[in-house]
Amino acid sequence: MSEHHPAPSGEPVVSSGEAAASSGQHADSSQGHTVSSADSITVRVPAKVNVQLAVGGARPDGFHDLANVFLAVGLYDEVTATPLPPGADTDVPRITVSGPDARLVPADRSNLAARAAELLAARHGLRPAVHLHIVKDIPVAGGMAGGSADGAAALVACDALWGTGATREELLGICAELGSDVPFSLVGGAALGRGRGELLTPLEVGGTFHWVFAVADGGLSTPAVYREFDRLHEGRAVPAPEPSEGLLAALRAGGADALAAALSNDLQPAALSLRPALAGTLEAGAAGGALASLVSGSGPTTAFLAKDRGAADAVARALEASGTCRAVRVAEGPVPGARVV
Repeated sequence: MSEHHPAPSGEPVVSSGEAAASSGQHADSSQGHTVSSADSITVRVPAKVNVQLAVGGARPDGFHDLANVFLAVGLYDEVTATPLPPGADTDVPRITVSGPDARLVPADRSNLAARAAELLAARHGLRPAVHLHIVKDIPVAGGMAGGSADGAAALVACDALWGTGATREELLGICAELGSDVPFSLVGGAALGRGRGELLTPLEVGGTFHWVFAVADGGLSTPAVYREFDRLHEGRAVPAPEPSEGLLAALRAGGADALAAALSNDLQPAALSLRPALAGTLEAGAAGGALASLVSGSGPTTAFLAKDRGAADAVARALEASGTCRAVRVAEGPVPGARVV
């Protein structure tokens, strides 16, 4: 959790000091509050798909060691940070949410966006006097790291709003405290996640990949999927997770056919055990022309790799006609991580 690597693009996650200076904002830590001339800061953050998710056995701490190959894709949430007005409770961030399934997103301190603001404020002697408005477009509880994305976006937004000047390493360290997928939401692009997914190594990608995502009714609890994974492997040795060299080579080459042949998700049997209806969605996407179909992360969103944009549109139409999912989305990747807009 303590060591992380640069983003694939080599660009900063956010130019913290420059963003603060250009907005005319600064933090007055001696008084334990924030001074800012910015009205608000908005950060856009992408979803992710796991093109490989290799899972080891349960560790003593309850987590699992992973070889987790992330690809950021162009479905986005936006988080806007605005200073709370005078007289408001400045010790607790205010959370509001809009967009699809907003009612399913917690609007209290359990939200990773609120926790991100609190952790950053505590490190810099500030009060988390901020209103964080989340516009959801990433499927909720869908295996695409929507909650993690919101945590990363809130961190970047508050860093810029408060002018903390946090280093890249500090931001990534806070992300790792928040959750296993949060560091990748900050970095974006493509990366290999080791440990429980938070230790990132950037990966080279030689092209753009076209995806279709089928959104299921209801969510799946990630802890529940891991518990089911453990149940399915009870009494059996689980090998140490390792990245697929064929998959990494396919990413470097940028070829959809080669990547399709290498996609894998060790959590897929557990997700299908808990939600058998997902098998029908996977079959519908394959019948519609997808090169490969898999459950995205812990599910229940399913992901379909297509040869190009035209093929992706055809897969999307087939899924919509199948009646096996609630909504269908088309997106490309890789894309950058959390960025001020």
